[in-house]
Amino acid sequence: MSKQYFLKGTLILTCAGLVTRFIGFFYRIFLSHTIGAQDLGIYQLVSPLQMLVLSITTFGIQTAISRLAASRLAVGKSRDAGDIFFLGAGISVLLSSLLAWVLYHNSAFFSAEILKETQTEPFIRLLSFGLPLSSLHICANGYYFARKKAEIPSGIQFLEQLVRVGVTYLLYQIFLSEGREITAFIAVGGSLASEGAAAFVSLLAIGGSFHKHNYTPLPLSQPAKKIGDILQLSFPLSVNRVLLTLLSSIEVVLIPQRLRMYGLGSEEALSIYGILTGMVMPLLLFPSTITNSASVMLMPSIAELQALGYSRRIRYVISQAGKYCFSLGGACTFVFFFFGKFLGEFLFHSPTAGIYIQTMAFICPFMYLNTALSSILNGLGKTGANLVHSAVSTGIRIAFVLFAIPLLGIRGYLYGVLLGEILLSGMHIFSLRPANFPIDNFSGIVYNSVGKNKRK
Repeated sequence: MSKQYFLKGTLILTCAGLVTRFIGFFYRIFLSHTIGAQDLGIYQLVSPLQMLVLSITTFGIQTAISRLAASRLAVGKSRDAGDIFFLGAGISVLLSSLLAWVLYHNSAFFSAEILKETQTEPFIRLLSFGLPLSSLHICANGYYFARKKAEIPSGIQFLEQLVRVGVTYLLYQIFLSEGREITAFIAVGGSLASEGAAAFVSLLAIGGSFHKHNYTPLPLSQPAKKIGDILQLSFPLSVNRVLLTLLSSIEVVLIPQRLRMYGLGSEEALSIYGILTGMVMPLLLFPSTITNSASVMLMPSIAELQALGYSRRIRYVISQAGKYCFSLGGACTFVFFFFGKFLGEFLFHSPTAGIYIQTMAFICPFMYLNTALSSILNGLGKTGANLVHSAVSTGIRIAFVLFAIPLLGIRGYLYGVLLGEILLSGMHIFSLRPANFPIDNFSGIVYNSVGKNKRK
């Protein structure tokens, strides 16, 4: 992957990500003002279940499509690349449709026994319809990354966000005019509509691309072998993603329960959870659009440099990526810590959100850094180490949820997140030693930045 493609792709993804996050950020503010923190918390409870299904059915296959299609395109086998997308997307949509059927017909069980919140049942049923649609457009994104066309996934992402906000607002106006109670249904309806729009546009784009390259899916060439290649590559990736999603889902489900053990009522616990996940975290993650975009392009770049044996170039890329990600996080820590209370009041009209923004500000340097280091580890083939590190970090956070929240309230969770991110950074850096990572120089950057934050 050339430097020009890396920079172009990163710039396109960053611009699209910033615009969509900017829209999404004010969308969260709109939801917090219309449906309230409690309903926002209920809506957020369904998201981990949705992510779990997509982790099983889609995310691993998306990566497999991207890698396998790119390798075929590199040697001029454009038809094989089309076959891989067609087969991979077919497998993903079929699996997600089966699991969507399971969710729909067992929504009462999942809401009561898994999420421990019966109010999520209708939202589970509604969101299940969007799972096959999500699988289709996620797989299409993988195909276009293989073709080095980051502008198409970026455009679809932007359209998806616009439809989500537009339909949610339309439903809000309809409910308002009819005198109906404004609930999380408007957000779920907007999400489902956005997935439908993204899938439809993805089909149009893929159809246009296939027509341009004179590709027809039938007859398929060596379908059994290609399916085997897809499954062989996607299975370990899917297992890794499922394990991490399960750990994160357990954490999310436990938080409201442990807040009740701390002494809060059910409504107050859901409100605090809604403030944390629907207001505070989206604000803290807003600047990470830059690091996320760079990381998407960073992984294949590192893999290519490793294959070519450019170890000196790898050291330079790692050093620069780590330095800029950590510095961006340090700057965000300063802003969120000193202006957190103002932002909480101004944006969300919530003093509680302002306090949480201040407390969580210190995770930014490590959270942004870990995004880049994780992609670098995957690019170097250290996916197993990446899984272990993430599992340990999430395990620490779950331990704080179980034992610290009943004693300290939500502060126990905030402390667990900070400790988990710091340890994750340390484990990532340690694992990069065998890759000739310039550990001494970079550790100095981290140490000095942390020292400055502490002195502040």
